[in-house]
Amino acid sequence: MAEAEAVQLKEEGNQHFQDQDYKAAEKSYSQALKLTKDKTLLATLYRNRAACGLKMESYVQAASDASRAIDINSSDIKALYRRCQALEHLGKLDQAFKDVQRCATLEPRNQNFQETLRRLNISIQEKLRVQFSTDSRVQKMFEILLDENSEAEKLEKAANNLIVLGREEAGAERIFQNNGVALLLQLLDTKRPELVLAAVRTLSGMCTGHRARATAILHAVRIDRICSLMAVENEEMSLAVCNLLQSIIDSLSGEDKREHRGKEEALVLDTKKDLKLITSHLLDMLASKKVSGLGRDQALNLLNKNVPRKDLAIHDNSRTIYVVDNGLRKILKVVGQVPDLPSCLPLTDNTRMLASVLINKLYDDLRCDPERDHFRKICEEYITGTFDPQDMDKNVSAIQTVSGILQGPLDLGNQLLGLKGVMEMMVALCGSEREQDQLVAVEALIHASTKLTRASFIITNGVSLLKEIYKTTKNEKIKIRTLVGLCKLGSAGGTDYGLRQFAEGSTEKLAKQCRKWLCNASIDTQTRRWAVEGLAYLTLDADVKDDFVQDIPALQAMFELAKASTSDKTILYSVATTLVNCTNSYDVKEVIPELVQLAKFSKQHVPEEHPKDKKDFIDMRVKRLLKAGIISALTCMVKADSAILTNQTKELLARVFLALCDNPKDRGTIVAQGGGKALIPLALEGTDVGKVKAAHALAKIAAVSNPDIAFPGERVYEVVRPLVRLLDTERDGLQNYEALLSLTNLSARSDKLRQKIIKERALPDIENYMFENHDQLRQAATECMCNMVANKEVQERFLADGNDRLKLVVLLCGEDDDKVQNAAAGALAMLTAAHKKLCFKMTQVTSQWLEILQRLCLHDRLSVQHRGLVIAYNLLSADAELAKKLVESELLEILTIVGKMEPDEKKEAVIQTARECLIKFMDYGFIKPVS
Repeated sequence: MAEAEAVQLKEEGNQHFQDQDYKAAEKSYSQALKLTKDKTLLATLYRNRAACGLKMESYVQAASDASRAIDINSSDIKALYRRCQALEHLGKLDQAFKDVQRCATLEPRNQNFQETLRRLNISIQEKLRVQFSTDSRVQKMFEILLDENSEAEKLEKAANNLIVLGREEAGAERIFQNNGVALLLQLLDTKRPELVLAAVRTLSGMCTGHRARATAILHAVRIDRICSLMAVENEEMSLAVCNLLQSIIDSLSGEDKREHRGKEEALVLDTKKDLKLITSHLLDMLASKKVSGLGRDQALNLLNKNVPRKDLAIHDNSRTIYVVDNGLRKILKVVGQVPDLPSCLPLTDNTRMLASVLINKLYDDLRCDPERDHFRKICEEYITGTFDPQDMDKNVSAIQTVSGILQGPLDLGNQLLGLKGVMEMMVALCGSEREQDQLVAVEALIHASTKLTRASFIITNGVSLLKEIYKTTKNEKIKIRTLVGLCKLGSAGGTDYGLRQFAEGSTEKLAKQCRKWLCNASIDTQTRRWAVEGLAYLTLDADVKDDFVQDIPALQAMFELAKASTSDKTILYSVATTLVNCTNSYDVKEVIPELVQLAKFSKQHVPEEHPKDKKDFIDMRVKRLLKAGIISALTCMVKADSAILTNQTKELLARVFLALCDNPKDRGTIVAQGGGKALIPLALEGTDVGKVKAAHALAKIAAVSNPDIAFPGERVYEVVRPLVRLLDTERDGLQNYEALLSLTNLSARSDKLRQKIIKERALPDIENYMFENHDQLRQAATECMCNMVANKEVQERFLADGNDRLKLVVLLCGEDDDKVQNAAAGALAMLTAAHKKLCFKMTQVTSQWLEILQRLCLHDRLSVQHRGLVIAYNLLSADAELAKKLVESELLEILTIVGKMEPDEKKEAVIQTARECLIKFMDYGFIKPVS
């Protein structure tokens, strides 16, 4: 019974194979293999399953199955040839050559075997030639590099060649096989910076995309040695070693998913242990005094990039939990560093900010309240453990830590501000005689003033102190930070005109001082950064923002600072926030009149709008910003490194772009200065809100601009996806409408763009909007479909049975809206011209088709009338029976009247088409010409 069933399954598998259902065939053969012990049948089944493997490109499986068939029958010529094909695909050319050689011996007259022999022979010779030439090149390079007497020029050339070779798969493999890692370690031992750098970059190339090599290199070089190289006070070296570690991490974690054709992936044991070892050493670097500021920054960058989950849908956050348990205190130590204290670790300007970002990312990556409570307890224990009544340095460090956390996870920072004595210590440090204490305290107060409740506490307890420091200190750094503290407290009421914290005119004075500092090029960048941050708070006040946009030198100074500081995320964020305030592109809650009346009745506070926040003033500010060169500044900011340009900053930039694009007259200027290109990355990456805002700005530009100019080259294809996302029903009507307009413009450019729109699955949405009750949405969707029907794939959808697509287009031709009629008639004209079947289908989808066609041919609007006449001509050309139906209707009279109209340049196309229809009638013999 089992043998009979195995034979039946084999026959089923053969049938599936003939039907090209290779997966089902493989399944049948596999089931049959479990049921039989007959050697002949086993050989056939393995051989057949090998054929399935070849078809499905499972070459390892195919080679294995063919080998099993050959084990049963060594002269199985089909199995030999199939194994040869599989081995060739796997890059094992010498083994494949032996198999086909055996096939050719068994069947010498088979031309297919002879051709394969010739081809493999050529491939093997070429491979050997490349291999030997690469081997000799590698050997020669190492000889030059390790020879102390080599000339500088030769040395540099050999180092560069080695780096290039390490980046190529074949070259990397040859270096690895020829004892290259040991030789590269010798280069590291030379301690000569240029040679060490070349060795590191070569190792980085060799690790990229190859897990086995990356593991071997990590163990050969050792993680402690890699970290010690990254810890040096040399930016180029530190960055190169950081790239090496990133390549190793990507390969070990599977982030670098490059396919290497012709290579079987080497079997590597679980990499989690190695990844944990790397993380542990990076955390140790954070708290070590031996590590340079640059090295510490790179360690923080690696932790920022690789520890938190990239997608919160992934359940496993074990890397974050490990870092919280084993490294959070070390990160807090970095955050709490005070530069001028003797115990301070080596830092750069960005170190503390990078540590704050890491704390923020780790906190966001936690999945539940117990994990967040554990995180908070570690922070509380660290801060309270640092406080010491006898040691002011420790108290300053504790406040600096709180200040750093406030720049990360704000809700955690606000919880820590509630710890006993923290706010009081901040205010007390403001009164300290040491400038360093004042500096830390003022910065902490600035970050603590985010919530209105906290700001109220500081206004009550600390404003007089801040004012006193501002008046008395001669230290510019403290003075400007104090000013920003006052700015932030002054803007605590937000855009609410009725919640001003200071007396009338005070905020304008503060802003004037910030603008003065901003324009002073002799002041260092960090100090000017604080001036921008002050303006980011103060520009919530409409008087301040109106004065600021009129101060062209101050605006341009801020733009230049933004362009020059694309490595400083705080400047980018502050500039973006200031511009959002100036363009009023922040979210405003809708004011419901009934609730306002209720609030007044119950004597509750009612938010007030400043007179200068009305639309006329906003439009004027936008004009001034464009004139001052805002677009070039925004495009520079968008190009900043992803670690610096945070998702929040991207969202702010998208908001500004959308506000700038509001007036159609300004869009040409934005395109000319590169704004269209700059919007694409903002629409593809960032927060959900930011991507929608950027996509909406793109839609505004794409709807009225020439796409070839706005998005030159291949960029235009990247625009399609964000625009299609705007068609989502969750988006508002204006976004849907402008997305449809932009897709209409793009779909008119080329069939390749139409194909891209189809690929992004926009057609169902466009069709849905053609049913929409809203006139403008229906019109825009119909116009878009009019362009899309030029594509063959779209035409196939109309040809398919069981849908009402054509019926909808015919009925839209009968709408009262001229624009909808025009678009629908255009689509119908193209469809009926492309396929005769659609001419017949048109007459069957609705009984009103003839009445609608006659209305089109009599339309007052010439473009609609012309399209109607083209449809009539297409129907006449399709079939004599259709033509007979038309000649028996009133259409003949309509065509005769139109055809006999007096010549007119505007109506020339209409008259000519009507006459061509009448000639068709004559060709069929339905009418005769009048002599």
